[in-house]
Amino acid sequence: MVGEILNPYYLQVASFVMINIILGISIYITLSSGQLSLGNAGFMGIGAYTSALLTIHLDVPIVVGIIAGALVAGTFGVLIGIPALRLQGVYLAIATLGFGEVIRVIFLNWESVTLGAVGLSGIPHLGRELFKSLSGMGFDPDMIGLKNNQVIYLLVLILLLLINIFLVWFFIRQNKSRVGRAFAAIKMDEKAAESMGINITYYKVLSFTQGAILAGFAGAIYAHVMAYISPADFAYHRAIEILIFSVFGGSEVIWGAIFGATFMTILPEALRFISEYRYMIYGVILVIMMAFRPQGIIDSSILQWLKKNMKLKRGSDHGTRIKKHH
Repeated sequence: MVGEILNPYYLQVASFVMINIILGISIYITLSSGQLSLGNAGFMGIGAYTSALLTIHLDVPIVVGIIAGALVAGTFGVLIGIPALRLQGVYLAIATLGFGEVIRVIFLNWESVTLGAVGLSGIPHLGRELFKSLSGMGFDPDMIGLKNNQVIYLLVLILLLLINIFLVWFFIRQNKSRVGRAFAAIKMDEKAAESMGINITYYKVLSFTQGAILAGFAGAIYAHVMAYISPADFAYHRAIEILIFSVFGGSEVIWGAIFGATFMTILPEALRFISEYRYMIYGVILVIMMAFRPQGIIDSSILQWLKKNMKLKRGSDHGTRIKKHH
């Protein structure tokens, strides 16, 4: 029964949902300080290629490769974030989109290292490495009635789920801290925030770098889940896709990015029969959202309404229990 439910295809789609949630959070972080960045596809590519090249050529452990990929992407985030401070809105979006395209062209033309358009194959697979470690401890999939490939994809999904839970917890905590309040103040009014003594440069670069690290981290994981990457994986359409996660779901709250990433990942799978029109569908959804709900599906007012309803429901439940007791 369990073996039938845990279809490797569904497990892999669920893993892509988890990776896209990390990407959605990466754009949410930069948007939370009022910066519209379209460079996350570039940072994702940097993380993916860094980790892939380290693990293929230097036999570096996957964990070290993924961390290195995230850190290298973060370094580029600082290098791009500082000069980008002078830019705002559409100008920042165009500059960061240009950066992403420059990175993609480098991957495409640096054939001696990246193999160009052919892409990198033979990247160590995260699930297989985890499975190998478990097998070394004496674990056998037959013990729980599963096949090897089911366990491989299930291990990846469980690991990604734990990573996402930690990231959501961390950024919810950050939002309630001094850093989160500084981001919100800068987003509201940069000049007013500066006059209140908030270090604009520090916090804007911090949010930009956090977004870059997360995008690079997601890219590195993507490389080890797919075991193959090419420059086409990190083209401008990927940057637009990442932006849509947050714009569609709601850029005000982290749950919006999570919902947007989940919905927009499952949608193409559900509409596979019209997959060639995917970007047209994305465009239509964006236009409708901008016209009728520019803040996205989920915003702070919806979250407050949900909390209020849950409290009322709990109160009524307790009330009925007390009455029954008497």
